[in-house]
Formats: sequence, structure tokens, C-alpha cells
Amino acid sequence: MRTTHALAASAAAVALVGIAAPTATAWEQPTSVVATPNAVARGGQIVLTVSGGNACATMGSTISSNAFPTTNLRSRDGRTATATVRINANANPGAYDVFTHCEGQRKKFEDVFTVIGGVRGGLGGSSSTGATPTDIAIGGGLVAAALIGGGLFWMRRRSENKI
Repeated sequence: MRTTHALAASAAAVALVGIAAPTATAWEQPTSVVATPNAVARGGQIVLTVSGGNACATMGSTISSNAFPTTNLRSRDGRTATATVRINANANPGAYDVFTHCEGQRKKFEDVFTVIGGVRGGLGGSSSTGATPTDIAIGGGLVAAALIGGGLFWMRRRSENKI
């Protein structure tokens, strides 16, 4: 009778392990995506690190955004995966979302990195169009001061020659 109880207990244990095993190996969604650096100019490179869950550790896992083309992820240790991407040269400045595609699942991570825009170098970095009234007043004052100063210098030099 003891052998029967032992076999029944073993069968029950094997059945429980068999039921629990698929649950333990179920795929988990990644929990975070970090960009290094998190602010980049158009045409620059960033490294994206996906962490948590199984972190897209399988072959064929990708990461994408509107600012760069879809790129394959490389598993590092089964809990993290990375990808080095180049930002499109025509990407608009602003914050960008990133999408992971792992095990047939898609997950969105918001505002992972920021594309910064260049300055309008031909205008000294300003974005105003034309001179403001303050600019005109300052410029006019400087021109007037130069004319008065030049006139006084010329008059003084002229009087020194007569002596």
C-alpha cells in the first residue's frame, strides 16, 4: 500500500510541475527602454537599452520609432537587449516614442529620447524676422554717437593745425 501512495504522490507532483512549467516560461513584456544619450541632434547616434521581462532576448526582436528605421535588438544577458540607431537627418525636433516588437508582441514606450534642432546660424541663432523698434533705436543711437564723436574729433584736429 505504501508503494501505491508513493506513486500517487509522485504522479501528483509531476502533474503539478507539468502544469506550472508553461507558466514559469511564459514570455514577459519589457518594462523600460533607456536612450543614451537621451537628447541627440539629427543624424546622431543613440544606444537604446531594453530592460525587464525577457527583454526581447529572442532572435528577430526589433525596436522602431518615427525618428529612425526599424533595428534588430541584440540580447546581452537574457534580461537586457540593446540596439545602436542613427537618427534620420530629416527628423523633426521633439520627444519621440519607441516601439518594441518581441515574441509577436508590440509595446510602446513614450518620450524615450529627444531630437534637438539646429539654430538658424545665418541669423546669429535668432528666429525673429526683421528688426524690432528697440533694435532700430539702439542702432540709430550708435550711428548718431559715431557722427557726433567723429565731428568733434575732426574739429579738434582742425584747430590744432592753426596753432
